[in-house]
Amino acid sequence: MENSILFKNINISFTDSGKGKAIVFLHGFLEDKSIWDDFSNQLSNKYRVITVDLLGHGKTDCLSYVHTMEEMAEAVSFVLKKLKIRKFFLVGHSLGGYVSMAIAEKFPDNIKGLCMFHSSARGDSPEKQKDRDRAIKVVKQNKNLFINEAVPNLFNTKNYPYLEEIDKIKKIALATSLQGIVAALEGMKIRMDREIILNFAPYPIFYIIGKEDNILPFESLIEQAGLPEKGSYLLLENVGHVGFMEAKEETLKAIYTFVAKN
Repeated sequence: MENSILFKNINISFTDSGKGKAIVFLHGFLEDKSIWDDFSNQLSNKYRVITVDLLGHGKTDCLSYVHTMEEMAEAVSFVLKKLKIRKFFLVGHSLGGYVSMAIAEKFPDNIKGLCMFHSSARGDSPEKQKDRDRAIKVVKQNKNLFINEAVPNLFNTKNYPYLEEIDKIKKIALATSLQGIVAALEGMKIRMDREIILNFAPYPIFYIIGKEDNILPFESLIEQAGLPEKGSYLLLENVGHVGFMEAKEETLKAIYTFVAKN
């Protein structure tokens, strides 16, 4: 069921369905909580599933010019506190993973397990920060152009065109406000490197990695997955940055197994 809650005078939109162990799904940049609908429908038969629109995305309002990972984490944590959920699994896609790491830093005792879904614990390199600045310029000049170029790059289209899936993400992205896009880019650009958290995490950490990911090199993510004592990963052949669409059954099963055994 879709709900909203007031946080610092803005609306945070979320869904809450099912009963049992709580799994919190956080979407990526240019996405919204609806990307998890299929996962939520399946998993809520056995678990309690919460999906949240991050600041400036979906039906959640913008809070400021820069949405830091800490602010996004605070908003998500506020929702969970209001729902009286103390222990939960976190599944974060890309930007959602960056936010998950910020939650993990502040509330380590609340986390039962963390799934980094095509995401990284590392901060942006200087080169990547420059790329963010260039992206911000393009977005401000022509938001549609930026989206039309950025979204197909999320997929590995060498073997399959993913036309329907690309169109779905584009529609979500086009509905995202200019301020929401810029604020997320600014926030990702300045996010902290939280790789050290992996070394001390008392909970299991599971990486889902696309071998053909154009956004995050798979070698770096495999390296990170090896840092936690309870670390593991799934490497998806022929998959880019959106495994929840490119390999839906495989990734859904992997998350189900991860939660079931922890």
